[in-house]
Amino acid sequence: MSAKSNRVIRLGEITGVHGVKGWVKVHSFTEPRINLFEYADWLLEDGAGQRMVVLESGRESGKRLVAKLVGIDNREAAEALAGAVIGVPRSAMPPCAPGEYYWADLEGLAVRNVAGDRLGTVERLIATGANDVLVLEGGGERLIPFVQGETVRDVDLDAGEIVVDWDVSYWE
Repeated sequence: MSAKSNRVIRLGEITGVHGVKGWVKVHSFTEPRINLFEYADWLLEDGAGQRMVVLESGRESGKRLVAKLVGIDNREAAEALAGAVIGVPRSAMPPCAPGEYYWADLEGLAVRNVAGDRLGTVERLIATGANDVLVLEGGGERLIPFVQGETVRDVDLDAGEIVVDWDVSYWE
């Protein structure tokens, strides 16, 4: 198993408690947000370290998501989890369809334009509603729309590179 497939992918965080029977409120980073509950084994990470927990049940409760974890049976135990980041191993995630990518797989890739100029490295992505946007590090924060076939010409995960149709003068 490669280091890439052993990587932990952040899928959400525990934001508080829900009731007195050990339920927790969760904020999901998945789209749609309910997809967080497709993963039963969660790796929680907080200031105390990492620990594996098992999802017993999860559901929508009004505008938020709530979850019940195995062995967390009272409010005090649930409160101890507040602030923990929810992750899963990359290997637990289903493969993407051709031309689709997990954001986590794009982070860290080098970006160059079709002329061969190195533009930076993908630090993170942001959703704008219209399209996703690559945020590059290196030379200040630089933004490039992630529009495949137009701005994004090629994504080569094996080579660790994204090729874009983007001129360096756009940032001047």
